Amino acid sequence: MTTQRSAATAAVINLLPGVLVMAAAVAVSLFVASLQGFIGALVVALALGLLVRNTGLFHPRIRPGIQRATKRFLRLGVVVLGLQLSLPEILSLGYPVLALIIVSVFISFLFTRYVGERLGLSRAASTLMAAGFSICGASAIAGMQSIVNADDDEVASAIAMVTLYGSAVIVGLPLIGNLLGLSPETFGIWSGLAVHEVAQVVATASTAGAVALAVATVVKLGRVVLLAPVAAFVSVGIRRTEGAQPSATGRVAPIVPLFVVGFLALVLLRSTGVVPEPVLDAASLTATLLLAAAMFGLGTGIDIPHLARTGGKNLVLGGISTVFLGGITLAGAVLVTA
Repeated sequence: MTTQRSAATAAVINLLPGVLVMAAAVAVSLFVASLQGFIGALVVALALGLLVRNTGLFHPRIRPGIQRATKRFLRLGVVVLGLQLSLPEILSLGYPVLALIIVSVFISFLFTRYVGERLGLSRAASTLMAAGFSICGASAIAGMQSIVNADDDEVASAIAMVTLYGSAVIVGLPLIGNLLGLSPETFGIWSGLAVHEVAQVVATASTAGAVALAVATVVKLGRVVLLAPVAAFVSVGIRRTEGAQPSATGRVAPIVPLFVVGFLALVLLRSTGVVPEPVLDAASLTATLLLAAAMFGLGTGIDIPHLARTGGKNLVLGGISTVFLGGITLAGAVLVTA
């Protein structure tokens, strides 16, 4: 018993420095994100991880804790994210808009992945780009990473592209919307469908007023809900092409990852209306904290020189995907509000 306690204590001491560094990085990320409106804490946390890794600050003492916690925080964060989504709110959009959300997400996902592979990107890298651009930016990329077994460089490149092109559409969509004379409702639907990150959607839609912002936010949440079925679709596809591969422990991974099941369970729980508002607020903050910590951990595994040498294809794919998604969703938004 004493030996077991000593081993447990030693393990905690070994992991604690890395976890404390992650906590400090998350605090800094939240502060920086609060200073401006369109770059979220997840992207800032990733940038801090990149900084630590590529400036010689990734000390061996902090490495075990960060590497051990990253995947756990990532999956738990995606699960808790489910409490931010309410099915009744999404269903209130009406069947035409709901159909448009589903069709645009799956078409843009498949299109982006197909083009990525034609450009010479790996299936994993193409899938990350497709998830980020068609569903919900960095959160979707983070959630898909463990399913496709992508490396940290592929994750970083996908998030960088989502941030770059998402920032561009914050400027571009309002200009096009004004030029075309879109109504607030039409512009809100378009923003919710075409912009990648939730914070970017808010920044874009708010330029057209409160109605556009309210519509865009709910439409965006409709896209986020589709993270679960898209993840299941990808997981099933991998099993069909590669077979059910056992893990290091000899277990075969489930068809639908357990963290995706947890995500769906919390979506259903939120949709019942029994969860108090203070709990929902705490869950929103918790999801941000966990995902930001995970993004920092992923950032510490990224070699910037290697990323710079291999990022050109992602840049091209990001541009193609943004134009494609913007085009089909504009047509759809105009159609359902005509």
